[in-house]
Amino acid sequence: MKKRKTAAAGILAVVLFLFQPVFLIWGKTEEPQNLYALSAVLMDGDSGRILYGKKEEVPRPNASTTKVLTCILALENAPGDDYVKVSENAVLQPEVKLHMKKGEQYYLEDLLYSLMLKSHNDTAVAIAEHIGGTQERFAKMMNKKAEEIGCKHTHFITPNGLDAKDSGGEHCTTAHDLALIMRYAIQNKTFLKITQTREYSFWNIGKKRQFHLRNTNALFDMTDGVISGKTGFTGNAGYCYVCAVEKEGKTFVVSLLGCGWPNHKGYKWEDTKKLLDYGQKNYEYRSFWIEPALPAVPVKNGVNEDGRFGKTAYVLPELTIGEQEKNRKILTGKKQNLSMKEKIAKELSAPVKRGQKIGEIVYCLDDMEILSYPVYAAKTVKKITYRWYVEQVFQSYFH
Repeated sequence: MKKRKTAAAGILAVVLFLFQPVFLIWGKTEEPQNLYALSAVLMDGDSGRILYGKKEEVPRPNASTTKVLTCILALENAPGDDYVKVSENAVLQPEVKLHMKKGEQYYLEDLLYSLMLKSHNDTAVAIAEHIGGTQERFAKMMNKKAEEIGCKHTHFITPNGLDAKDSGGEHCTTAHDLALIMRYAIQNKTFLKITQTREYSFWNIGKKRQFHLRNTNALFDMTDGVISGKTGFTGNAGYCYVCAVEKEGKTFVVSLLGCGWPNHKGYKWEDTKKLLDYGQKNYEYRSFWIEPALPAVPVKNGVNEDGRFGKTAYVLPELTIGEQEKNRKILTGKKQNLSMKEKIAKELSAPVKRGQKIGEIVYCLDDMEILSYPVYAAKTVKKITYRWYVEQVFQSYFH
C-alpha cells in the first residue's frame, strides 16, 4: 500500500512539473518569440510609444533604410520640378543603381521614386549633392534632422546607407531611432504617395533615356494596410527593414536591424509579420480621460476674496483642455492599467497671477507616464502689503 501511494505521488509530481509552464503564463500577454533581428521595435505610430523592443537602443549599421531620411530632407528642402545634375561622384556609386551618366539632368521628383522604389545608390548621392551642395554637408543636415525628430543614437555619413566610418564613428542608428524617422516620414503626404506606388516610369530631362521601376517592398503582397516601407542590406548591416502599417484604425511602425544575412532574405518578413500580429492581438484604443477633482489651493500672504483680515486666500485650479482632447483615445495593452495623478501645489505664496502654472495632471499606463496637462491659476491673488494692513485697520476702527 505504501508503495502505491509513493508511486501515485511520483506520478502527480511529474504531471504538475509538465503542466507548470501553463500555470505560470496563464493570463499574461505573450511577447513575440524567437525574432531573427538583432534589434527590433514595434511602435505606436500615433504616440511614438514603444510597444515592444529588442535591444532597441543599440546602435547598428542600417543600410538603405537611411534613404527614408534622405527622401524626407529632399521633400522638405526643394520642389519636385527642380533639375538635378548628375556628378561623377554619383555615377561612381556601387550597385544597386540607376546607371545615370555624368552631366545628365533629372527632375528631383523622378529621382525620389528611384530612391525609394528601387533603392538606387547613385540617385541618393545625386539628390544629396543637389540639396546639400556636397555629400558631407548633406550628412550634417541628416544628423540635424534626426536630432530634431528625437533620435538619440543616430550618426549618418552617407545618403544611401552604404557602410562608412568617419571621426564621429560608424554610419548607424538604432531600431528605436529608425522607427521614429519612419513615424515622422509618414506624416508627409508626398512621401506616402511615392512609397505606395507599385510601378513608375520616367525619362531624363531631354527624353533620351526612359526608366521603369517596380517597388521592392514585398510586404504589400503579404498583408493589407501597408502604408510605407524601406528595405536595406550591406555586409555590415545585414538585412534591415522599416515599415508602417495601418489596420483597424491602429498605426504600427516596425523597424528591424541585423535581420539575417544571405541566404536569409525572408527573415525580415517573418519578423515583421510576428510583430504586427502581436500588436494587432494585444493592443486596442481606449478612452484615457478621468475627470480630476481639483481642490482650491491656499495662498500664503494672499489677499482673500472679500478683502478681510484674518481669512486665508485661495485660488482655484483651472484646466484648459477642449472636449476633442478629452475624447481622444490612446493605444494600450488590453491588460494595462490606466490611472491619473494630480500633481498640484499644496500651498502657494502670493502674489499669484491668473494663468500661472500651479501644477499638472498626469495620466499613467501602468507605472509609465504617457500624458500630462498643465494646471493654471484661475484668478490673480495679490500679496498682503503694509499698506493693505493700514487700510484694514482704518476700515475696522474708523468706519
